[in-house]
Amino acid sequence: MKIRAAVARGDKKIGIESVDLDAPRHTEILVRLVAVGLCHTDVSALEGVLPVPFPIVLGHEGAGVVEAVGESVTGVSAGDHVVVTYDYCGGCSTCEEHKFANCHNVGPMNFGGSRPDGTSPLSQNGMMIHGSFFGQSSFASYALCTERNVIKVRKDAPLEMLGPLACGLQTGAGAVLNALKVERDSSFAVFGAGAVGLSAVMAAKRAGAKQIIVVDVVESRLTLALELGATNVIDARNSDALKEILLLSNGGVNFSLDTSGVVQAMEQAVACLAPCGSCGLLAGVDPATAIRIYPFQLLNGRSVRGIIEGETHDPGTFIPAMVDWFMNGEFPFDKLVRFYSFDEIQSAIADSKSGHAIKPILRIDG
Repeated sequence: MKIRAAVARGDKKIGIESVDLDAPRHTEILVRLVAVGLCHTDVSALEGVLPVPFPIVLGHEGAGVVEAVGESVTGVSAGDHVVVTYDYCGGCSTCEEHKFANCHNVGPMNFGGSRPDGTSPLSQNGMMIHGSFFGQSSFASYALCTERNVIKVRKDAPLEMLGPLACGLQTGAGAVLNALKVERDSSFAVFGAGAVGLSAVMAAKRAGAKQIIVVDVVESRLTLALELGATNVIDARNSDALKEILLLSNGGVNFSLDTSGVVQAMEQAVACLAPCGSCGLLAGVDPATAIRIYPFQLLNGRSVRGIIEGETHDPGTFIPAMVDWFMNGEFPFDKLVRFYSFDEIQSAIADSKSGHAIKPILRIDG
């Protein structure tokens, strides 16, 4: 079928084009996209920071309606509302342990630009367009996905809002609840008040943390962090963030998380830990980025761990739970969202990079 898709051709630009999409194979699901979140990972891939083959259709926070399913698909059917999340192989040792977010093949499955057999569901005038980005390539009017990464959600929830739950918000909330396991009455510091950082704030509040410290350089985001549950905010432009956190927390926090990818912030996230504290560093940074961690910092039981997709190994449960929290007013991520039409994708990217928009969502169907 002919679809509209945003094609990236390796020049750091992206444009809406007409491309061909295969019919679904027996294990595939055809989803009509209603809206898709724009994530920092999309921008990093577009600009060559994260390696992908070109030309390619990006997009990995899709939300839409199932149009058709292959004969082997049993988990969803036509008409279901779905969110489309990350893909995984299902056959490696970590997948066999149901640790799907830590799949050994996370790179090729999500960034390889093709199905596992090397084919792409997308083409143009007989020439291959790389697809299957995160098992979806959802910067498009339609996408082919798999039963592994299509998550059914309740129909009374506003579908156009839900795409960011597939990655950015799942990453922040999952880092707090699944990976770090922030505890009631504990202290927590997060560096970066973008969509991931602010979703971490909301999750830490839900977990019952008594002190939630947020570090950023944008005043409006720090103000929003207070509204969403932060107890303290630090403007890193005007303060020594590490010194302030140690002062506020009486010597260090129990948990810390860096969502910024900034070297100084990552190093401070490690240095601000109390004894037995845990720090999380998220995927999505430049693979060449290096930080200094001194073994002495890790004495007294301190630990540092890398986190991908919030270690949400069961998105089929976690994403619907986040939808429920949102519908109950307990996870108000709508405060982060700014909508754009599909044709405004370049503006959405520019606003995301400048900080003008915290979480852009593209309305595919207008």
